[in-house]
Amino acid sequence: MPEDFGRRFFLFVDTEEEFDWSAPRSREADAVTAVAMLPEGHARFTRFGVTPTYLIDYPIANNPASAAVMASFVADGTAVVGAQLHPWVNPPFDEVISNANSFVGNLPEAQERAKLVALTERIEAMVGTRPLAYRAGRYGIGANSARLLIEQGYRLDVSIRSLFDYRADGGPDFSAYPSWPWWIDSTHRLLELPLTAAYTGGLRRHGPALFPSSAALPLARAVLARAGLLQRVALTPEGMPLRDVLHALEILVGEGVELFSLSFHSPSLRPGHTPYVRDAAELKLFWRWWHGVFDFFARHDILNASPSDLIAAAERSG
Repeated sequence: MPEDFGRRFFLFVDTEEEFDWSAPRSREADAVTAVAMLPEGHARFTRFGVTPTYLIDYPIANNPASAAVMASFVADGTAVVGAQLHPWVNPPFDEVISNANSFVGNLPEAQERAKLVALTERIEAMVGTRPLAYRAGRYGIGANSARLLIEQGYRLDVSIRSLFDYRADGGPDFSAYPSWPWWIDSTHRLLELPLTAAYTGGLRRHGPALFPSSAALPLARAVLARAGLLQRVALTPEGMPLRDVLHALEILVGEGVELFSLSFHSPSLRPGHTPYVRDAAELKLFWRWWHGVFDFFARHDILNASPSDLIAAAERSG
């Protein structure tokens, strides 16, 4: 990246419907009541000087009330709207609902294209802006995804979750992927920015080899983490304690990492809609997490940036 871009962080919000995370996926589970909490949460982020990127899926874009909330953020310049594709609630509904088909990149190219077009056009019609940033729900990109995104004019993909492997559920394997961005195509039309993750602990240098192999041993990862030997830490308040994340950030900054991509699911703003925020006490911990992380960024002169900022800087770097 250009030297004058400096150290930056990005906040991506998976802005989506509410559903039971432990139940089978359903086309009928498309309520968006938790969006009522977004204005309050958004105000908190703006007070920190943060411009979130809301990656909205079809139920959010298709509901006039939730779409109006998104449009208001865009209109006052305090947020960016991107797209997130949950295939089971995103028309056209030509596929059978299954675990494998919940990863949109597993669908035939024509079906993935049709769903992407429907989502993109609905966001543009209801929110008033054409999205430039994209995330496949469940991080489910596939062999055709990049080409289809370029067709629709997307400039940034944020579907890769560095160091995570979803093959057990029928999804992609990102366990060997770095957190640093790269151009996906040779003509520099589509940039990839993975979600940031890091290995911590005494054996962290061996994380790329040791952590994936530990999945085959029951409780092995928990034992390694409790012993302070090896832990995988993602930059999210969902399931990642603040202490662990701050330690990971210290390591990343010490290693010279300059870009940090963070995320959470919008229903976490209302207790009871995700496994991560089940009650008022956990909501307080959620906001305490953000205070701690933003304080870390301020102390280390790590500034917030938008997808457009990143794309422009990457284009200057060649």
